[in-house]
Amino acid sequence: MLAVVQFTPIFGAVLIAWIFSVWIHEFAHALVGHWGSYKSARSRKLPSFDPLSYIDPVTSIMLPCLFLVMGGVPLPGGSVMVNRSLLRSKHWSSLVSLAGPVSNFILFLILVAVIHPSTGLIDPDSFRQPSWVTLLGALTVLQLFSVFFNLLPIPPLDGFGIIAPYLPNELEEKIRRTSWAGLFILYLLFFQVDGLMESFQGFIARILDAFGLPWSVTWRQFNIALFGSSE
Repeated sequence: MLAVVQFTPIFGAVLIAWIFSVWIHEFAHALVGHWGSYKSARSRKLPSFDPLSYIDPVTSIMLPCLFLVMGGVPLPGGSVMVNRSLLRSKHWSSLVSLAGPVSNFILFLILVAVIHPSTGLIDPDSFRQPSWVTLLGALTVLQLFSVFFNLLPIPPLDGFGIIAPYLPNELEEKIRRTSWAGLFILYLLFFQVDGLMESFQGFIARILDAFGLPWSVTWRQFNIALFGSSE
């Protein structure tokens, strides 16, 4: 897979934009954690807007970029730490985890509002789209990938964080100890089990169709941005 990825300026723009969306994702975790904290904890200042406070060289840059060139699913992401012992309830702990995927879905909706054919900003029947359409189309696909992939109930993904507060403490701790191994096994399954990645891509395609986004401005632009081909 590494050989077919095209390291072009548009691919570089996708990487930069993705790192920015990682910041939004992690800031959402921190912000909801602030809202859900006890009053004494909320009296502190709001979470930092500094992207560097959420960027870890390995989990925010190296691994996402590696996974992006392997198959277009640039996870895991940032490294924001939320002190869950300061949260008012288990429900708030779940909401903190849910906030990341929700932020990706909001970014997806913003992108839809720009590239949807009904806006008149683009011609979906045009074979050659402007570079900004290629960038936004690719990011639209990636945001949906992030939403649904992150919701899988496997640590360290947010899907596990959503259900973890309701698990027995010993079971939660035991599962968390295998978190990174589980994530890599999941990636191996996606890339090695015939049809699994295709099924997931098909699911994403159906969501895009439901929003009225044609292949020409989403998957085609995704393939062009990452692989230099519309196929």
